[in-house]
Amino acid sequence: MPSPLERFQLQLDRSRHAAPQVFERLRDAIIAIELVPGTVLSRAELSLQFGLSQTPIRDALMKLGEEGLVDIFPQHATVVRAIDISVARQEHFLRSAIELELVRSLATTPDAALITRLERSIEKQKMLVDSEDYSEFVAADQGFHRAMYEAGSIADLWIMVRRHSGHIDRLRALHVPIPGKTHAVLRDPAAAQAALRAHLSGTLAHVDEIKTRFPHYLKE
Repeated sequence: MPSPLERFQLQLDRSRHAAPQVFERLRDAIIAIELVPGTVLSRAELSLQFGLSQTPIRDALMKLGEEGLVDIFPQHATVVRAIDISVARQEHFLRSAIELELVRSLATTPDAALITRLERSIEKQKMLVDSEDYSEFVAADQGFHRAMYEAGSIADLWIMVRRHSGHIDRLRALHVPIPGKTHAVLRDPAAAQAALRAHLSGTLAHVDEIKTRFPHYLKE
């Protein structure tokens, strides 16, 4: 059976260090469940696949370990970590605490240009749901949230939230998006908060169903 790493390719941007690019490619694959929990990430195989020495591979794997996405067993193996439901709940709490205040603030002083930008993002997400291109849907949803952080002048917090969202984002990847899940209200502070709360909580409300479908991917 072919290794799950064999299809991996990386077009290196020579103006950037290699390790962050490897990290981003592997992280995206883990979040999208292209690399399922339990997958062994061999330094030697990754080095060959990406055409790099093992040093940037090692650095990328260490950063994945810092985000809690892999378990590193020195001199043995690096393995994609199971989705930890307890950690996912904590990540959800962090994101909710920040974003509920963020949408209240944005809705208090509506910005027509921002509203137009977010409405276009929602329309794009609707089209992606209809086309069943779920990886692009997730990317568009992330862009929607990032735009709000930027508009609220807290872009650095988006970086922090993203770094602490690996487990909840993988749960979302297993929770197939459904039409209507992407709607939000950005002119009424209370309605905006209610819409965001429902949006962020949707996946955790289906944890039991996800555990039934993917029992080997999750742990309590």
